[in-house]
Amino acid sequence: MPDGPLIYRQRLLTRITHWVWAISLFFLMLTGLQIFNAFPSLQLGKESGFGYDNAILKIGAVEVGGGLRGVTRIFGVEFDTTGMLGVSGGEARAFPEALTIPSKTSLATGRVIHFFFAWVLVLALGLWLVASAVNGHLGQLIPTVADLRALPRDIADHARLRLHRSGEYSVLQKLAYASVLFVALPLMILTGLSMSPGVNAAAPWLLDLFQGRQTARTIHFLTMLALLGFFAVHMAMILLAGPVNEMRSILTGWYRTGGDDHA
Repeated sequence: MPDGPLIYRQRLLTRITHWVWAISLFFLMLTGLQIFNAFPSLQLGKESGFGYDNAILKIGAVEVGGGLRGVTRIFGVEFDTTGMLGVSGGEARAFPEALTIPSKTSLATGRVIHFFFAWVLVLALGLWLVASAVNGHLGQLIPTVADLRALPRDIADHARLRLHRSGEYSVLQKLAYASVLFVALPLMILTGLSMSPGVNAAAPWLLDLFQGRQTARTIHFLTMLALLGFFAVHMAMILLAGPVNEMRSILTGWYRTGGDDHA
């Protein structure tokens, strides 16, 4: 099938906020790992500290034969993660320097950068929600009953790497984007706020909602991993669907429709 015409698919505000989110999430993830290194454990419940053993994930190091060995414990099962997690540069460190901002251990600097980009993300998301509700873009991302009926076919097409270039979002795209914009990002924001003592004092119901600060911290971390997974799939789909067309769309707004892409 021949290529169709160029259509104006992405509005200017959508393109701007897309890149603001991308930059913000990059810094949030790497500064978040810096913050995690200060207490490399994910726990459930309202109690926390080194005197409790309610961790579902713990990254540390043990001394063996005069050297350090990285150890990661998941639900009580230990794994040797030397060279990946637990030890970096000959020192006990959950995540290595290459994966944190700043690279050297500095909890204070990591927190300042983390909070700055957290508020940038919140403001960008709020602006996008208001503008998209006004211009109708918001409704384009919400799956309809007809979309859900077409879900099996869309899954089959993606499984065969048969990607359609259309001016409309497919049902899988709608579900993915809606999950990020209306579930994952708000969840990240709320769990992040629930870890702030100041917010706890002003809105104690947040701690009750997430069953304690440590549970909120664990949900915050796991949601970050889910967003990282979304990013990996997102990049794979861009490459499979035609990177030039996809990048033109998010940079200029113009998208070429028509035809199918086969990988």
